[in-house]
Amino acid sequence: MIKSAITVSLVEEARGGPFVFWDGIAAACECVSELGFDAIEIFAPSADAVDCEELTALLEKHNLKVAAVGTGAGMVKHGLNLTDPDPEKREAAKDFVRQMIDFGGPFKAPAIIGSMQGKWGGDLDLDGALTLLREALNELGPYAAKHGVPLIYEPLNRYETNLIKTVAHGVEFLKTLSTENVKLLADLFHMNIEEADLAAAIRTGEGKIGHVHFVDSNRQATGLGHMNYAPIATALI
Repeated sequence: MIKSAITVSLVEEARGGPFVFWDGIAAACECVSELGFDAIEIFAPSADAVDCEELTALLEKHNLKVAAVGTGAGMVKHGLNLTDPDPEKREAAKDFVRQMIDFGGPFKAPAIIGSMQGKWGGDLDLDGALTLLREALNELGPYAAKHGVPLIYEPLNRYETNLIKTVAHGVEFLKTLSTENVKLLADLFHMNIEEADLAAAIRTGEGKIGHVHFVDSNRQATGLGHMNYAPIATALI
């Protein structure tokens, strides 16, 4: 059964971005529970930015789970990505992701790799960048498995990455990994830019999609744009 969640950002540098709640986990949990959702997705500046005991108490109080944790602050706040030509910076990026995996793991919440995948350019060509990304996911996927959760990889639109932009490309890329513990995130906003048919793309990703971001065509909450959700919902069933 598909569970529903709402995003909570704790990263001031990303305020105004594609998230629903911005002003703390406590207030978010109360509202999310009242709205009838199952979980929250947390976008935190670092793994130690959230008091896990307090979070556990809030989840129990409001009968909620953590659906996933974002790693994007590694890029937004710290300037790290997994395809940086500098080996030390790549290792720092992987360390940041490992810390986020360890934060989400006890809550059975997978970590999401989105903006931290980076881009190719300059002295780094596409094949080289994909090789670095593959190496990182092959390390981080098994690390996430220690917590019994997958690692979630998110294709992004052309304005945010020049690596993998469609579900089909994502599926093919997963086949090149040595780990099977990496799943795709299907983000409807990115897909609305890159996919000719969103429902068909989701069917292409059957068995490989582990998380979905329901967001409207204008990157606002569902219902505030012109997305046609009926075929998308049918494809997910």
